[in-house]
Amino acid sequence: MSYTLTLRTSEEASDAARREAEQRFRRALDAALGDASLVVPTYAAYLQIVGTYGDAPDLDALTSAEREVFDQWQAAESAAMTAAFGPHRYMDDAWFDIGV
Repeated sequence: MSYTLTLRTSEEASDAARREAEQRFRRALDAALGDASLVVPTYAAYLQIVGTYGDAPDLDALTSAEREVFDQWQAAESAAMTAAFGPHRYMDDAWFDIGV
């Protein structure tokens, strides 16, 4: 399955800078999850977990499979954000919308 990725930011950025950040994010996310085809199902499972338990669930309340998906997505998204913006950026400055 393919997915769309759109950088959202309050700061002005050129189209080229946005595309480059989106490409870095996509490459890192795909690599962290093992393959681009795993992004959509992993993200969908993550959204289901967050919808059920909230953004910061009690990890002990999750099944082992839910915990694995939750941790895997969190790590992949963090790696992708670092790849896109570097390790010292502020989290509120920009985000990515992932469309499935």
